[in-house]
Amino acid sequence: MTLRKIAGLGALLSLVTPGLALAEEAAPALNSGDTAWMLTATALVLFMTIPGLALFYGGMVRSKNVLSVMMQCFAITGLMSILWVVYGYSMAFDTAGMEKGVLNFNSFVGGFSKAFLSGVTPESLTSATALFPEAVFITFQMTFAIITPALIVGAFAERMKFSAMLVFMGIWFTLVYAPIAHMVWSGDGALMWDWGVLDFAGGTVVHINAGIAGLVCCLVLGKRKGYPTTPMAPHNLGYTLMGAAMLWIGWFGFNAGSAAAANGTAGMAMLVTQIATAAAALGWMFAEWIGHGKPSALGIASGVVAGLVAITPAAGTVGPMGALVIGLASGVICYFCATTLKRKLGYDDSLDAFGVHGVGGIIGAILTGVFAAPALGGFGTVTDIGMQVWVQAKGVIFTVVYTAIATYVILKVLDLVMGLRVNEEEESVGLDLAQHNERGYNL
Repeated sequence: MTLRKIAGLGALLSLVTPGLALAEEAAPALNSGDTAWMLTATALVLFMTIPGLALFYGGMVRSKNVLSVMMQCFAITGLMSILWVVYGYSMAFDTAGMEKGVLNFNSFVGGFSKAFLSGVTPESLTSATALFPEAVFITFQMTFAIITPALIVGAFAERMKFSAMLVFMGIWFTLVYAPIAHMVWSGDGALMWDWGVLDFAGGTVVHINAGIAGLVCCLVLGKRKGYPTTPMAPHNLGYTLMGAAMLWIGWFGFNAGSAAAANGTAGMAMLVTQIATAAAALGWMFAEWIGHGKPSALGIASGVVAGLVAITPAAGTVGPMGALVIGLASGVICYFCATTLKRKLGYDDSLDAFGVHGVGGIIGAILTGVFAAPALGGFGTVTDIGMQVWVQAKGVIFTVVYTAIATYVILKVLDLVMGLRVNEEEESVGLDLAQHNERGYNL
């Protein structure tokens, strides 16, 4: 081969090689760092329900009901896991028929092309931008589908039949959770996504959803026998504090994991989660100290959860000082709603599912519209704060109305078909014995 031909071949290769390199770079490839983080985050979010929420709620009920609450958390974990893989994942994240700006049936709920996880293999990746296995994404989102209905348990604790609870949760997951998750998170063409609602990790999907459902549950079921005149003090606040600590730790997976990558957004989400939670814990503690003369362990544990809830929708877009304000606001406002407001209105939200999750979620959702703005230290793209606050409020209003109506209808139908509440004798004995033939403590 002559030198001229060699030189020509070299020139040709110099033109082709960069194109080949670009093609290789463009081809989706698993990112091991992102995968490792998402595996960890998934385990942390499951840890929030079992054992975190089970202990948090279990310590707050009377000793005769401790196992019933824990049992409900475990049973919900099993039920939601199966429903999620059978059809829930597909209903929430199937994007067939969706188009940005086009309102149709698939703007409200996904189809069934992913039912029974059809087409999911070890090689399936989430997308061209979040390069970790789809199986990990499915499991990560499954843990959200688990904890959301489990949060509702706190509103009707100590009085709902276990059988009715299971049926209610299965139907509620199908008709409420999966559609709301789809409308907020499934991308272009989804109702609230197209509205521009900011919900980084579940303020609307998880907390407002569960809080409003919890409020409807406690109103439909009615008050516990003897409430509010009979003392119903938490039987083991040590459990509650341990559960709150587990929730605090697990929430880093909840919020930072929602970045879907081991990147700067995840790092900032972790930081603002810690700041808001600490601020809310102190806000609740000092509000209670001023109002009642002494700070309580139950109060600071509740403040922790209020802060975690409120920062959830904002975790990917607000800065540290915005998180501080959100945390303080949620701690103080949730304290008054879980104490003064509840007493004045007279509803029996046993473990303050609405007062903490519903109210905290609303506070966080609205304030996300304020503090996501770069002008106030945020990292979002908000330039018109007033408009974004309206968008956030619209998302809150839609969720509150849809969830309240759907939950009420489900409960009323189930009450007619099978009954919701244990009888007075079973309630007096306690659900541990009446529903499960077990005791939490055998002396």
